[in-house]
Order: sequence, then structure tokens, then C-alpha cells
Amino acid sequence: MGDVASVRRLAAYNRTVFDRFERAVARRGWKEAAANREIGHLSLKNTLVHILNVHEAWLVAVAQDRWEVFDAAGRRPDDVGSFRDLRRYRSRVWDGVDVLLKGLTDARLRSRVAAPWMPGRYTLEDAFYQVSFEQAHHLGEIIGALWQSNWRPPEMTWIRNLP
Repeated sequence: MGDVASVRRLAAYNRTVFDRFERAVARRGWKEAAANREIGHLSLKNTLVHILNVHEAWLVAVAQDRWEVFDAAGRRPDDVGSFRDLRRYRSRVWDGVDVLLKGLTDARLRSRVAAPWMPGRYTLEDAFYQVSFEQAHHLGEIIGALWQSNWRPPEMTWIRNLP
């Protein structure tokens, strides 16, 4: 990446793909979304919530020094009991990320950030990579679960989802 325009493009891609998967899961109904599928976060819904948690942790709490998000209602898998709850949480996360993206500069992108759960030295740019790769990893779990149920997953390739 290396520059603000590239990071904004990647963030737009992440959002587009997340939204496609959220809609695909919603088409299956709440019972299917919340069913234990023996994947990393058990259900499709919990996996989507986790992806949002990662974005919120890195790009809102860490990047914007907004640690209070960890105490906010509606971000834990058990707090999300409907698609309405999921949409509400998703909107809150994307709004927080938008604040960061709006004021992002190349200098800020190169600045050091620190997460208490992650040792080492890394930059805000690294945080964008972290959320992107983690999202891809967890969407892969959802893809596998959808295929196991004979449901075609949505398109997630970069080329077909270019922002």
C-alpha cells in the first residue's frame, strides 16, 4: 500500500466484500446464521461480528485512541441477536473507520500504533493490513461453511470488487 489513496481503496474493498457476505448470510435466515458450524467463531453470525470487532479494535480503538469501544454494548457475539443488531453494529464500526479515513494522511499512516494484546512495533498501515488479512481469513471460514451447506458464497476477489 504505502499511501492514503491505496489504503482508502483497500478499506472500500473490505467494506464491499463484508457487505456481500452479510447479505448472503442474511438470505439464509437468522437460524442458519446463528447455527454452530464448528468454525473458528462457531457461527456465521459470530464470525461476521468478529470481523467487525477486529476493524473496531484496530481502526477505532487503537488508531483513534477510543478505548471505550471495548465497553460499548452491541459488540459481543451474544449482544447480536438479530440481523438488525448486526446492521447496527456494522454501521457503528464503519462510521468509526470513516472518521479515521477522512482525516488520514501519509504521515499518520506511517505513525506507530500500539495494541496491548499485540507485542512488537508496527504502524497504522500495518493495522490496515491486519484487518484486511484477518477479514479474508475469516471470510474463508464462511466460504467453507457455505459450501458445506451447498450454498454458493459471494464473490470476494479483488478484481471483481474493485472500488
